[in-house]
Amino acid sequence: MRYLLIPIFLLLTSCFEEPLYHSQSYVFGTLVDISIYGEPDARARSLANQVLQDFQQLHDRLHAWKPISAGKPSEIGQLNATFEAGSQPISIQPDLATMLADAKLLSIKSEGLFNPAIGHLIGAWGFQRDEFGAVKIDDEKIKSLVNAKPSMEDIVLEEHTAYSKNRAVKLDLGGYAKGYALDYAAQYLRQTGVKNALINIGGNIIAIGQHGNKAWRIGIQHPRAPTAIATVDLPDGWAVGTSGDYQRYFTLNGKRYCHIIDPRTGYPVQHTQAVTVLVPPQATQETQAGVLSDVASKPIFIESAENKSTAAQAFGIDNFMVIDAKGQIFVSKRMVNKLNWLSTDVKFTTIQ
Repeated sequence: MRYLLIPIFLLLTSCFEEPLYHSQSYVFGTLVDISIYGEPDARARSLANQVLQDFQQLHDRLHAWKPISAGKPSEIGQLNATFEAGSQPISIQPDLATMLADAKLLSIKSEGLFNPAIGHLIGAWGFQRDEFGAVKIDDEKIKSLVNAKPSMEDIVLEEHTAYSKNRAVKLDLGGYAKGYALDYAAQYLRQTGVKNALINIGGNIIAIGQHGNKAWRIGIQHPRAPTAIATVDLPDGWAVGTSGDYQRYFTLNGKRYCHIIDPRTGYPVQHTQAVTVLVPPQATQETQAGVLSDVASKPIFIESAENKSTAAQAFGIDNFMVIDAKGQIFVSKRMVNKLNWLSTDVKFTTIQ
């Protein structure tokens, strides 16, 4: 069952005179929505198609386990094969080097809770395939993979080359690529003169401008129902992202095992249902809002209840919401006034 953050405006009949172009596709293993407001239909269609083509190309390059075609691994696949073989440094594209350097810094900032180097663990849990089903849990294998301590700090980047000091490193940028794509698309659309757009990649969303005379309004998915639990307005340049246990998971003996794995234990997190973060525009030389919306929700999700605020602070996240395994809701002080609950009986606890 797959639920996503919902662009609420799409559920309403538009009363605006300006045209609204809407396009959908399936990339990065999830549903992608592109909405462009105030542009002629033909131009909006052309721009949206270009964005989707760019997304597909990025997806092919960064895929952790699927080759681009027979005998042609993705760039990440080729890099992982080199890491595992313990080979000499391999040349990589400049933009990939930039991504890996950024992901490395973010991993350090999270104290290793955001760790794209644990691809072998992700594969061991069956989440590197198109369809998810229960797997036989091999405790000894998981223990061995954890003890190998694969880390982004094992990766050495020098003049657009990369190598790993640890053969156990296997990159999986699934928790980074969607955010990177958001920032890439937002920059492209702004450069082409688009003033108002909304880009949604499987629940990671970034806003450009606004929708008519109002901010873009999106719904935050209820983790246990096919509806939104609340709405939030996204000002220009803001991004929102949710990590949840309801999109990629399997159940075994009555327990839910989701794709978000604690690198410290090697096991999927079971104490949290969902974490939503709201991220403002960032300084030019800093990690951008799209990437932060994708990355920062993971350490908050993984950390224990008493340490979630600390995990948020490590990324400068002031606006976040947590729904724990019991369905209890916790909202940061800054986030409280930004949420519009869709039910009058919602109860939550303010934190931070």
